[in-house]
Amino acid sequence: MSPLMALLPPTPSRPPVRADRQTPRTSLRASLRALLLAVMLATLALAGPAQAQATGQGDLLILISGDDTVAVERIRRVAGRLDGELLIKAANARFTYSVEVDAEGGATRLTNAYRPAAADTSSEPLQRAVVRFTGDSAIAEMSGGGRSVTQRFGTVRGAVPFVNPSFAMVELMLQRARRVGGDSVAVPVWAIQGGTTMQAQVVWRGRDSVVVTIAGMPVHLAVDTAGRITGGHIPAQGVRLARVRGASAGALTVVPPDYRAPAGAPYTAEEVTITTPAGHTLAGTLTLPRGIFGRVPAVVTITGSGPQDRDESIPPVKGYRPMRQVADTLGRHGIAVLRFDDRGTGASTGDHATATSADFADDVRAALAYLRLRPEVDPARLGLVGHSEGGLIAPMVASTDLGLRAIVLMAGPSQTGRQILRYQLRAGIERAPSMSATQRDSALRGVDATVDSLGRAQPWVRFFLDYDPLPTARRVRVATLILQGETDRQVTADQALLLERAFRAGGNRQVTRRVFPEANHLFLQDADGNPAGYAALPDRHVRSDVLGVMVDWLRERLR
Repeated sequence: MSPLMALLPPTPSRPPVRADRQTPRTSLRASLRALLLAVMLATLALAGPAQAQATGQGDLLILISGDDTVAVERIRRVAGRLDGELLIKAANARFTYSVEVDAEGGATRLTNAYRPAAADTSSEPLQRAVVRFTGDSAIAEMSGGGRSVTQRFGTVRGAVPFVNPSFAMVELMLQRARRVGGDSVAVPVWAIQGGTTMQAQVVWRGRDSVVVTIAGMPVHLAVDTAGRITGGHIPAQGVRLARVRGASAGALTVVPPDYRAPAGAPYTAEEVTITTPAGHTLAGTLTLPRGIFGRVPAVVTITGSGPQDRDESIPPVKGYRPMRQVADTLGRHGIAVLRFDDRGTGASTGDHATATSADFADDVRAALAYLRLRPEVDPARLGLVGHSEGGLIAPMVASTDLGLRAIVLMAGPSQTGRQILRYQLRAGIERAPSMSATQRDSALRGVDATVDSLGRAQPWVRFFLDYDPLPTARRVRVATLILQGETDRQVTADQALLLERAFRAGGNRQVTRRVFPEANHLFLQDADGNPAGYAALPDRHVRSDVLGVMVDWLRERLR
């Protein structure tokens, strides 16, 4: 899954198979880029004209993990309406939204537009939604990629919409709770990621303090007399929230990533553009070893779930850029690497929101076709390296491309998405410290319904829920290396053995499996493996022994 951390309680959206690119990449496609996730963003002409009641330039709500800014939200309020722009670095996403509320604090209308983080808000959004709340229904008109659809979701009258991790919308929950009255109030919340309804428990601790618990995760907040959030923290995840009054929109500007080769590297880094048969383009970086006579072997990297950049970076896990590490390691050992931004992400075009793993496999095939035309690359010595969902996609491609020489699966799943999601959701509920036994039992009984609801809402999830990786593995004849972290709580370690057996059952005798003690889903040193602790790990780089096994195996297979 996209390894996106859940910076707030799980609002299941695109679940990380690594589950990528929480995400946040906790996220958009990351169940939580992890739980995970993940998601874990130019200036906004905020929806609607400015009015006298608006708060100047707007306030900033800043979500911070350690020394890293995870998300920045710029908000303005007018009578009966909240306008905002939410930059979620973990998910490489920028949302602009407007929420209209009635006199009781319940939502009547939500408009929401999604763009990549670096996109200007004047550009056409990749996806737009207008949601009308009527009675016990949320009617969503969604458009993107030249298509539109209207869908009705069940909800509760008076529900407050929530885009994870918008604290301006959490503020709406507080205002709704105050109108209801009482020291402890259950506020219905409609999550736009997944279209599901949950309860937020709001417990007041005096005039200036409140605890909001969503899906078992308590968030401690300080508030002023008007009910505005002035600060807060999420104790279980070490995440802090700060408010800046009247801040400029410059805080939401995104600095383009630097994909250049490091100084003195024995390889070059070239920016490339790949045109796919579907018509969209993939922006990538091709690293080519220096000083080698003749053509070189090459590898295409495949990121995990969620909208991922080419490095598969996870901002909450500062410094984690696994595909950059893979490219650097292989480049220093004579192997070229092509890594690219997911469609509709970073500098790549296309529609990410409507794509499935099978569509991403086609993008990998386009990348391989590009490499086969490069004069520096030997087309007979090509391989794939996939992490999490990438480890699901690599066998898809290998089963139909007999010209491949080798594939490496890093935490590739052997179970259906339904099994994986059920495990992840149950594990999150069972670990929630603030849930009573009754609340926990109720939440556990609702897991299957939650999974089914996700499948109805999103094409990627529908495909993921029912896709079984094992029949595909049995059709692969390419040399395969399976790498697995022993403490992985997202794609559990027992799945590596099931994958190996499936590859061998199909007649593939070139299968190697390595399980690394005290390595988590991200292949970081981690004796526990809980995704909620990723951001607090002291070392956020893929372990050297993992990379060592990978490079030695690939050098042998791509000779």
